[in-house]
Amino acid sequence: MKALDREILRLAIPSILANITVPLVGMVDLAIAGHLHEGALPAAFIGAVSVGGLLFNVLYWNFGFLRAGTGGLTAQAYGRARAGAPIREAGVLLGRGLVLALAISLILIILQWPFVKLGLLIIGGTPEVSALAERYFFIRIWASPATLSLMVFRGWFIGMQDTRSSMWVDLIVNVVNIAASLLLAFPLGMGFSGIALGTVIAQYSGLVFAVAVILARYRHLVRGLRIAECTGVSMEFFRMNRNLFLRSLSFMGIYFGFSAITARYGDTALAVGSLLMNLLMLFSYFTDGFAYAGEALTGRYIGEGLRDMVVKTVRHVFVWSMAVALLWVFIYLFAGGPLVALMTDDAAVRLAAKPYLWWLVLMPPLGCAAFTWDGIYTGATATAAMRDAMFLAVAAFFSVWFAGRWLLGLDPAAGLVPAVLNLILAAYFAHLLVRTVWLSVRYKRDILR
Repeated sequence: MKALDREILRLAIPSILANITVPLVGMVDLAIAGHLHEGALPAAFIGAVSVGGLLFNVLYWNFGFLRAGTGGLTAQAYGRARAGAPIREAGVLLGRGLVLALAISLILIILQWPFVKLGLLIIGGTPEVSALAERYFFIRIWASPATLSLMVFRGWFIGMQDTRSSMWVDLIVNVVNIAASLLLAFPLGMGFSGIALGTVIAQYSGLVFAVAVILARYRHLVRGLRIAECTGVSMEFFRMNRNLFLRSLSFMGIYFGFSAITARYGDTALAVGSLLMNLLMLFSYFTDGFAYAGEALTGRYIGEGLRDMVVKTVRHVFVWSMAVALLWVFIYLFAGGPLVALMTDDAAVRLAAKPYLWWLVLMPPLGCAAFTWDGIYTGATATAAMRDAMFLAVAAFFSVWFAGRWLLGLDPAAGLVPAVLNLILAAYFAHLLVRTVWLSVRYKRDILR
């Protein structure tokens, strides 16, 4: 095995191991909700967790630049340090990211009430689902300082070529989340509220561990940092984060639209759409490991000025991620039904989901390149191209949905019909295809510039 392949695997495998637990958290939350019977049907609890989770995605994904921006800039700082520049720059980037994360989290806590009311108004759904989602949100929002700070830590660890520390942070967060949610929901009798409180406990557990890692391994990089260093913002930092913020808003337009559209066709449509989206994203958690490896190595080699190694990194990372995609084609083909059964015991939801499982098989070949390019472009800090790709992807998603709805004459009053979920899934895959094409076309101009 070539040295570059070994380095890719060294960086990718810890991320994959950590990412394996990420979908488990969502699946366990949905499974807990799907087995609750405290005065409502399981479909309502599943829908509420999905809507509540979507509200937090709207919040947190908009600030994904805290991870991506920190990771790309830190990777390049690491590469420059290998070429002889001072390594202290990496410590400043960590401090700057944490200050920004805490400032944003304070604003989110202050604005929590109007945000959740507006979000539920836009999404719609039944009064029962909305009331449960609101209860979930007002508990989980108190994890925002830890959640946003952990985005910074994850990006920083990846940029420092230390995906093992990032892995342990994620493992601790996700294992504690699963255990705490189960314990609080059932043995301790908190029911639905226990799902949200378990997440809060998990996020702060991960934050404590991340700080401990910094003090144990990277104390020399943060010792003596001054407030002025951590509050100053360079034009590159501002430009990157602006582009990534706009890109995240575009992402949220798609995922928010997906949930809002399915919610208008009833609780069953929302529940099935949510389950399918969680299953679709299972694959991404594996290929993201190679995307993170591509991010770390691309940034490092750009920082070192090694253009040939950037080209080799892109080529090798794609080979590995495509191999993972092929594996997941077979997993979805043979295990789609059992995965749905694990997530809910509601026979109506299981039956309603069955006709759409074939869409899962399309996810690996269509999603692989889009996810892999994201990591490479992040490491290169080529955020303008990433932003533009998502602008086009949003246009593709809504164009397919609205054109198809008009042609098929879909009416929310008719409830869930096969064409509804088939069309919304087609729109989702259209956005993946547009991202892949745009980033592939822009590769030489934006990465090898």
